[in-house]
Amino acid sequence: MLRKFSFLYLTIIFLGCSPQKEPVAIDLNELTVADIHAAYKEGQYTSEQLVAAYLERIEQENNKLNALTVINPKALEIAATLDRELEEKGVLRPLHGIPMIVKDNFNTKGMETTAGALALKDFIPEEDAFMVDQLVKAGAIILAKSNMAEWAFSPMHTESSTFGTTRNPYNTDHVPAGSSGGTAAAIANNIGVIGLGTDTGNSIRGPSSHCSLVGFRSTLGLTSRSGVVPLYLRNDVAGPMMRTVEDATRVLEVIAGYDPQDPLTKYSEGKIPDNYQQYLQKDGLNGARIGVLRELSENDPNPEIKVLFEQAIQDLQSLGAEIVDTVAVPDFSNLRRNQWCDMFRQDIEDYLATYVNRDTMKTLEDIVRVGTTSEYAREGVEYFLTASGRSPNPEIECLDPYTDERRIAFREAIEKRMDELRLDAIIYPSWNHQPALIDSFQTQYRGDNSQIIAPHTGQPAFTVPMGFTSGNLPAGLQFLGRMYSEPTLVKLTYAYEQGTLHRVPPK
Repeated sequence: MLRKFSFLYLTIIFLGCSPQKEPVAIDLNELTVADIHAAYKEGQYTSEQLVAAYLERIEQENNKLNALTVINPKALEIAATLDRELEEKGVLRPLHGIPMIVKDNFNTKGMETTAGALALKDFIPEEDAFMVDQLVKAGAIILAKSNMAEWAFSPMHTESSTFGTTRNPYNTDHVPAGSSGGTAAAIANNIGVIGLGTDTGNSIRGPSSHCSLVGFRSTLGLTSRSGVVPLYLRNDVAGPMMRTVEDATRVLEVIAGYDPQDPLTKYSEGKIPDNYQQYLQKDGLNGARIGVLRELSENDPNPEIKVLFEQAIQDLQSLGAEIVDTVAVPDFSNLRRNQWCDMFRQDIEDYLATYVNRDTMKTLEDIVRVGTTSEYAREGVEYFLTASGRSPNPEIECLDPYTDERRIAFREAIEKRMDELRLDAIIYPSWNHQPALIDSFQTQYRGDNSQIIAPHTGQPAFTVPMGFTSGNLPAGLQFLGRMYSEPTLVKLTYAYEQGTLHRVPPK
């Protein structure tokens, strides 16, 4: 159940804080940042009225999906403050008055942050996570928190002990993938504009692919993870899950940069352009060289996904790209192996000590003691009681992508091949199979390509809608780039998106 603020209560706040603002009818279907800012400038509606409209939509839609966990009780108050600022200054911040859905593993000041787990139930952080703070300072309004796979363990489905199971808005018998499925379901169903997720192996790109969204997993080191409940910090990335490449790019522009609390972001210094929006070019595929990684796309694909992928290749060609088919990375099958390291105990205990600071919640054993209602999460937590480091080569230290020898070797092999073939990006389906049925997600879990490269090499990988298969189930096309090649990926994905327009809202 959505906790614990009814729309009636919020309406009272709304009417109380600015009674002169009458509710207006706003079409929330596929609204973008540009649409909203144009409406604010033209006086069509205020931020307060927009937030009220989204809160009403939550009341109507969330029970079908179970996407959201808790509404921000101050959302209307914040919107009213931003309206007064615009009236006084006449200037819009970059994300002024844009409603935002935040995954439940981001610290949010004054709002419960549980990571889907009973061990963190009723934990209310004192400060926002660094990324959330950046977006709030840019004018974004936290509308609500979103459900997630407990502790972000599952790439397959989105089930938590705190809020239950989230459904795919395109077909509610199916999963939205995990672990950021709540954000994906909400944004896909037009319950908010900005969506924030996290991606350890799949969890931005998988749910985005399953829900016909754009998902940016940026270069490891480009954006901060401080104040985010970790799974494996050596792999974790936080970032946007949006309906359009343009809006995801606007968010990336705000969140990219150095955070003293996340040392990995030091690597980003000198690698960030003045702005990313300059790369939103409809002709961005003209002259681009795109490589096809058949080693992934031909790994037992669903026939319908294969048809969509081959059509995507043709579309890229028709939009001006030169296709290099097939890209063979030397020793790929060996280099991809033994990249994972079990770091959950170390990372979660650091988080508990830094942010939660409770005598009764310090260790992984404390988490096990509190328990879970999810059998999947229980097995995961108990696994980490004994699992640690890299297996089967524990002698190889588990480090970040800039210092870990296996990660560096994997990345160098890919980027060297890209250099030899003069490739701007490599493509493959984000998933080779359709979203699984909720009741059989484990037996139907196949074809997750997002886990294989970017989480280990640190390279950026963006997914964009590629069309639909039978059952009204979305599919995604993934673009992999070199380290810090976000400008190139923005240009390529925007041109593909604008040239195909596969994104449609759920019926």
